[in-house]
Amino acid sequence: MTRASLDKQPREVAAMFDRTARRYDLVNDVLSLGQVRQWRKVTADAVDAGPGELVLDLAAGTGTSTDAFTALGARAIACDFSLGMLRTGVERRGGSGLHGGGVRGVTFVAGDALHLPFADDVFDAVTISFGLRNVADTEEALREMLRVTRPGGKLVICEFSRPTPKSFDLVYSQYLMRMLPPVARVVSTNPDSYVYLAESIRAWPGQAALAGTIRDAGWEKVAWRNLTLGVVALHRAIKPMAAGA
Repeated sequence: MTRASLDKQPREVAAMFDRTARRYDLVNDVLSLGQVRQWRKVTADAVDAGPGELVLDLAAGTGTSTDAFTALGARAIACDFSLGMLRTGVERRGGSGLHGGGVRGVTFVAGDALHLPFADDVFDAVTISFGLRNVADTEEALREMLRVTRPGGKLVICEFSRPTPKSFDLVYSQYLMRMLPPVARVVSTNPDSYVYLAESIRAWPGQAALAGTIRDAGWEKVAWRNLTLGVVALHRAIKPMAAGA
């Protein structure tokens, strides 16, 4: 199998990303027309983690997104269930294998968003960029993120969403299904995975629906901000303080 199906079986999704690991960051840059760099910056600004704070970057892949948090002085853990993506990130930083150790300020840890290998109330912020869409149970993943975040800590989600101008939404939908796969064939080692990418984006809920799911998972002060006309949305939330705190 060269791509995952929309029922998002973990083994299928992990295997798909294993096969795309080597050129994943390059392909993202090409397909987003360079916008992914700005999206990462906006996400890091929203997390706003400073020295002494600990950030969990879920679905971190090769750790490219994680670097934005360590640049601000925070400690960061890059967590992903694709061993191929994690190994590629370690190798790019001059490391070898995958032992959970720190490499150039980033600690790489293999883990499933539905069963995070961390204790309760550990992180000052949890963030996930373009990965929540690939999890089989969105609300359960959000509950797991809530569990490992300290009371008062932040959640920041950067994910594809619904373009707000209706005319542009139609153009964007055509791009996803007609243009994205052919472009991926030119620059990707596993172009079929980008058919899944296009389909999963179209099937993903809009901004307000995702905000409702975040609230249902137990987060509060949920808000979102549209990026690039709503092609991407940045959702933010806070873990409630413990009773009596």
